[in-house]
Amino acid sequence: MQYMTRIKLLRYVLIVLGLISLFGVYAMTIIWPAGFLWHHGGAAAYLQMIEGIYATLGVFLLIAAKSPEEHLSLIWFAVWSSLVHAVIMAVQALVYSDERTHLHGDVLILLIAAAVLGLLTPRRKTVAAFHANRPANSK
Repeated sequence: MQYMTRIKLLRYVLIVLGLISLFGVYAMTIIWPAGFLWHHGGAAAYLQMIEGIYATLGVFLLIAAKSPEEHLSLIWFAVWSSLVHAVIMAVQALVYSDERTHLHGDVLILLIAAAVLGLLTPRRKTVAAFHANRPANSK
């Protein structure tokens, strides 16, 4: 895939994931609690914390969408933290049988998000090489 096409797609993905992080986490706990709300059936003290963390990440992903090459550390944090979060939740869903639907809900969503971001996000060396090889008049 051409470098600039990859960056353009990355921008769109960052916008979509930023908006989902800002607004979608809470919405999905309402729409499909069994797939997105852990320990449903009572007040979940962790939910406000998770929503706050993801809303904050969403704001920064939207900022990163303007210039992904300048926000690689943030994007890679989103990739790796999503992967770690998904793995921890997957283990918990396997250990606690009443949480298994999460394997098809938030676990799957985080794995997909991490994979797509990871595939589209350039490595720092790739960014440097691309900019070093561009003609002077196109910079």
